Amino acid sequence: MNSFWSVAVTLITIGSIAAFTFLLYWCSKDKMGKEEGESMGHSFDGIEELNNGLPKWWTYMFYMTIVFALGYLVLYPGLGNYEGVLGWKSANKNVQSIAESKAAAAAEVGIVQYDVEVRAADAKYAPIFEAFADIPVEELAYNEDAVKIGRRLFLQNCSQCHGSDAGGTTGFPNLTDDKWLWGGTPEDIKHTLLEGRVAAMPAWEETLGDDGVKAVIEYVLSLSGRRGLDVKLVEQGKQKFVLCAACHGPDGTGNKVFGAPDLTDQTWLYGGSRRAIEDTIRNGRAGVMPAWKERLGEDKVHVLTSYIYRLSHPNQ
Repeated sequence: MNSFWSVAVTLITIGSIAAFTFLLYWCSKDKMGKEEGESMGHSFDGIEELNNGLPKWWTYMFYMTIVFALGYLVLYPGLGNYEGVLGWKSANKNVQSIAESKAAAAAEVGIVQYDVEVRAADAKYAPIFEAFADIPVEELAYNEDAVKIGRRLFLQNCSQCHGSDAGGTTGFPNLTDDKWLWGGTPEDIKHTLLEGRVAAMPAWEETLGDDGVKAVIEYVLSLSGRRGLDVKLVEQGKQKFVLCAACHGPDGTGNKVFGAPDLTDQTWLYGGSRRAIEDTIRNGRAGVMPAWKERLGEDKVHVLTSYIYRLSHPNQ
């Protein structure tokens, strides 16, 4: 935080503790001019108020909490930008990338709680993942222990886009069927997870014009067996589809090298309605699958690959 807020937080914190200390001291003194235990002169519902001070145990307990608070603020960060005597941190908050995070963890500057927990987890679980790494994906996919671990990895890292059931949603593919843009073999899936994928469908409105876009839409709809189409537009769109064939193939069945989808089936990543297809052709699409190699490591990716492979191959 900047200097202003650092000073403000420090003053508010120290001021609050000082105010509470003074209030506790003030309340522990007899200011009524009466003897201890003497009646205060009024009662309610048969209960008479007496001049009694605060219980000693209660007072000492609060003084102990104040001492604890001051000790904590000296040892740990809590006063603005002050880092504490122990140098403890919850995490390396100034890092800008995974590489910087790993470098900071390797340097072991101060006590970073997150890094301590990660090292402890790696020491405990790394041998398990190393053992799984020697088992082929096709076999590991039916190892129930590996499947349970893979499911946890999926829920933690992949479900935000693909859904907790891996059924996908608009713009994010369903991983439980047999439709794979980049290939569904264990090698293909693992490569996708390790290196990520970047797909780009260019916008064609300027190149084709409004009439050309409408014609291509009609032809694309015909590829998947739609009925009631304008035959004349379909023929015009077929001629213009040569621009699309470089990626989707001359018959529209797609190309896994480019991640270009098959246009002849009923699987549509961004929607198969006329309006959705028009938006795709006019404005293009840009899809990015992040790489998980640096974040998870190859051994964990191997287990995650087996789980994803199992989703589309439920039976051995």
